[in-house]
Amino acid sequence: MRVHPPVVITAIILSGCTSIEVRPVSAGLNIGEVCIEENPAVIVDDFLPVVRDGFDRHGIATKVYPKPVPRECEYVLTYTAFKTWDMATYLHRAELRLERNGRMVGTATYHLRGKGGLSLTKWASTKEKMDPVIDEMLANVKK
Repeated sequence: MRVHPPVVITAIILSGCTSIEVRPVSAGLNIGEVCIEENPAVIVDDFLPVVRDGFDRHGIATKVYPKPVPRECEYVLTYTAFKTWDMATYLHRAELRLERNGRMVGTATYHLRGKGGLSLTKWASTKEKMDPVIDEMLANVKK
């Protein structure tokens, strides 16, 4: 069997696809405020503002606290985000974990397989990448 160059190029491009895994928050939860545990290891400058805007878009107020968050916080969000470089830096992986009183109630992961490969969308903004992920995680939350 002969492999044609366009087939190989297409396979290389597709190997850099985006992977999004979301466990949405249950519709039964009434979330008014979320405490966000600040992660100083995250060096994606606009990540936290994008996350906070996403929660605000769903009618959920946020407050950011250094670790550990106050015990009176019913809902706590923890996060990680990583960037890499290919002619410019870009977000290639992010995870959000939402807990209620220490029990996980929602998660969301954004991941560029192969750090994006040859895909030009790997340089999209943090907002373009994370807004749909946050929206999917919070889709069941009533405003």
